[in-house]
Amino acid sequence: MRDNTYNNTFITYDDDVTWLVTYADLMTILLVFFILLFAMVSFETEKYKHAVETIKVQVKDSDALIGLMELMEVSKTADNQITIEDITGLHSRETSLFENITKFAEESDQKENISTRILDGKIIVSIQGKALFPSGSASLNTTAVYIFDEIIQILDDYPEYNINIKGHTDDIPISTNIFPSNWELSAVRATTVLKYLISKKVSPKRLTATGYGEVLPLVPNTSDENRAQNRRVEFVLEKKDSSK
Repeated sequence: MRDNTYNNTFITYDDDVTWLVTYADLMTILLVFFILLFAMVSFETEKYKHAVETIKVQVKDSDALIGLMELMEVSKTADNQITIEDITGLHSRETSLFENITKFAEESDQKENISTRILDGKIIVSIQGKALFPSGSASLNTTAVYIFDEIIQILDDYPEYNINIKGHTDDIPISTNIFPSNWELSAVRATTVLKYLISKKVSPKRLTATGYGEVLPLVPNTSDENRAQNRRVEFVLEKKDSSK
């Protein structure tokens, strides 16, 4: 009787632990799976590092070849940060044009009247009206001729860019026999600039002229200084659509 009780108890105990075998098998399979994943990732990483370390580039005028891995380790906050443009020696046409126009504006005797910016992929050169025209007039002065000649010389190297000339005024009304309103004044000033560019052999196909009056101010017309900024002519430089 004792033997039967012992055997029944043993059999019950054996059935209760059989799940451990399945659990152990599952853990073993998962362990092998993750080891394989780790091995694959480590291999690809080392392979990538080895490939990158073999790449050497020459930076600007330096005679020495610099490993690409070294360049990648240069601090982003360092003053001598090396950009992709520095590595390749290539600059986009837009960047080149903007740099040339901006350099001219900063070095010009009229630098306080000329500003540049990029907006919606277009390069905008803004010239205050006092540097171009007498008050209430659309006749170019000698300063305007100098500014336009310098800009034309730069733009000659970028024939793929169209030039939209935009005339703007402040909000002070004007009413003369020639200019009944600011609309006429801004439009005639823009077309005067256009005519001058054409006289300097700029292709008319590249040019448009538009007058906006006072409706698109750069800053609120709340002071004489702000109004002076709003009286301006803008060159909006936009790359031609190559698909047309």
